[in-house]
Amino acid sequence: MEDDLLMVRVAELSYDENRTQDEIGALLGISRWKVGRLLVQARERGIVRIEIIHPRARRLGLERALTERFGLADAVVVPNTEDADALLDRVARAAADLLTALRPVSRVLAVSWGRTLTAVADALSEGWANGVTVVQANGGVSLNRRSGGAASVAVTMAQRGSGQAVLLPSPAILERIETKQAIESDRTVAAILDQAAHANTFLFTAGPCDPASAHVENGYLNPDDIDELSRRGAVGDVLGRYIDVDGNIVDPQLDARTVGVALSEVRSAPRSIFVTAGAAKHAIARTVVSNGLCSVVVTDESTALELLEEM
Repeated sequence: MEDDLLMVRVAELSYDENRTQDEIGALLGISRWKVGRLLVQARERGIVRIEIIHPRARRLGLERALTERFGLADAVVVPNTEDADALLDRVARAAADLLTALRPVSRVLAVSWGRTLTAVADALSEGWANGVTVVQANGGVSLNRRSGGAASVAVTMAQRGSGQAVLLPSPAILERIETKQAIESDRTVAAILDQAAHANTFLFTAGPCDPASAHVENGYLNPDDIDELSRRGAVGDVLGRYIDVDGNIVDPQLDARTVGVALSEVRSAPRSIFVTAGAAKHAIARTVVSNGLCSVVVTDESTALELLEEM
């Protein structure tokens, strides 16, 4: 039998008829070792393609490519889905699984807030950790009270991890620099920020620079502010700090009114996990990953492919 046809026949007997390698060898008059080699070659040449269909499946090839391209410690990539809410749930579940499996266990976890982190908190199971301290890494007291915000993220994670939440009692962005300086100089607030800055692990997301930003929703900025930030080159924010494609702060005065740990603390952390999902965040995701703001990324297949494309 011609080699290609033999390879196809071996694959058909294995995958369509569920025959063992011994059975296939006996039917075709070849050794079981040759059957095994032909099955490997069939996959390498694309004659056989195996796809795992499950919401908690992972794209291991993309994960390896991301870690190699960007020098990451780890990457988690989940399959795509057309449903945006389902995609966020998949990424959040993957992040929750990663947190649960981390070794060594994080005793102090600094977290940001937003819809993505809320989904991660909701995806964590009871007992995911034992005695974790979850510290709020940036201000997030909501001005319109429409969502639980930063406090609910930290509290949920801590409660399900049999630990305690340390909350930062401040809005994300203040109107006056003097007010921000006064808040951060308070002994209690300063201690919280110091604890966050020295956390074993950072868990954060990033927001796009658009009118749908959580900062607009929560009343910290208005659409005109977003337009001006975009004009200055902002692609999004990390911990409320708006940055350009090179990771530089685009508005120092706004940044001076932003309460939270500095991006340098995130960059130098022992472990910094970046969670992102969806096309709207592709630009800020590329900035975070390519500028060393994370050591681990948890994302979806489309975002991973976008990150791996040349600039």
